[in-house]
Parts: sequence; C-alpha cells; structure tokens
Amino acid sequence: MKTIGLLGGMSWESTVPYYRAINRTVAERLGGLHSAKLVLVSVDFDEIEKLQHGGKWAEAGDRLADEAIRLERSGADFLVLCTNTMHKVAPAIEAKAGIPLLYIADPTARAIARRNLKVVGLLGTRFTMEEAFYRSRLEERHGLRVMVPPAQDRAIVHEIIYGELCLGKVNEASRLAYRRVIADLAARGAEGIILGCTEISMLVGEGDSPVPLFDTTEIHARAAALVSLGDEPLAAPAPGSQGN
Repeated sequence: MKTIGLLGGMSWESTVPYYRAINRTVAERLGGLHSAKLVLVSVDFDEIEKLQHGGKWAEAGDRLADEAIRLERSGADFLVLCTNTMHKVAPAIEAKAGIPLLYIADPTARAIARRNLKVVGLLGTRFTMEEAFYRSRLEERHGLRVMVPPAQDRAIVHEIIYGELCLGKVNEASRLAYRRVIADLAARGAEGIILGCTEISMLVGEGDSPVPLFDTTEIHARAAALVSLGDEPLAAPAPGSQGN
C-alpha cells in the first residue's frame, strides 16, 4: 500500500470527509481492520484565502509547494490536494515536489465517462468556474463540454461557499439557491453537474438535482485510496489518447 500525502485545511470542513472516505474505501477493499496509510498537513485557510482574493497566486503556490515537500519528507508516495480551487497552483506544487499529484479533475472526469455523459455543469468558487485551469483539464484531456452558470449565479455560488460552507454553516435558503442554479444548468443542456468545490456536498445531494451530481470530494478521496492500493491510475492520459 502506498502512503497518501493529504494537503488539507482548505477548508478543514471538507478535509474531514477526505479522511473518512479514504479509510472507508481501504476497509471495503481489504476487509478486517485495514485502514489507509497516509500523512496529513493542514494549513491555516485564512492565510490562503487572503492570498486567493488578493490575486497572490504565486505566493500561494509557493506555500503549498513547501507543505507538499513536508509531506514527501514524511513518507508520502503521492499528493492529494484536498481542494478544487487550489489546483490552479498545481504546476507550482508539481515543480517543487518530488512525488506526483493526483489531480482532482481526472478521477472526476473518469466518473463522468462511466455514465456516458458529455456535457456537464460546473459549480465551484468563481476562480474554478471562471478561469481556465480546471475547465481546460476537463475539456482538453477528457473531451467534456463544460458549462458554468451566468455571472450573477456564479457570484451567489461563490459567496455561499466562502461565507457559509467553509464556516460549517448550512442554510436552507442557500440550498434552494443552489437547486435553482443546478436546474438552470440542466435546462440549458447539462447532463450532469460537477460539485467542483469540496464543501458543496455539505449543502446539496442527488435529491436536489434533476441530473446526476458528481461530488469531487468523494470521488477524489476514493480515487486516492484506489491509487494507494494500485487499483486506479495516478495520472491522466495524454490529450487525445482517452478515446471518450
């Protein structure tokens, strides 16, 4: 079994389910008292959030790369970044760390492919929805068409994440707002919805959507466990080689 290096705390509300899902998957596969081999570094998200909204991505990337090195030195065989948004700085992490990174969009795309879907809606922070780093990974490496909500709805989705979910707050009014945004994406042609922020599954589930939901927290965590056990690939295929 390979040792998983979890880079968490962004926010800690979603890092907790990672630990649970990884260990549950290992126990299901191996039985008995088996659990995952992992090491965890948890950052102070307040510091990272200020860098995000201040546009200081290079500094954020350097900080997370330093934490990734700590995980490597602690015995991790590969990295799991327990957040969607901070995959924006994945290249900086990969450039410094001596161990590979399990990119969150790749197992998510494989889960979508298993449902034979081609068009998906994407919910997440405005960084994830509006910038190319995440959508281009899904489109160019996995052949998906990715839709996002209109600007006003993107702002609502973003504010609920930072103002409520990252603080552990779950409000019914926000659930209704997300349901409306999801229904609108489905009406525009989305065949499934990516919950592209690791806190969103705190708020909505399958019963809140007319189309399948893809919870990146659960998918990424389960994939980490399977990679550790040698049952799932670590890297995405090169563009054009997947055939889906």
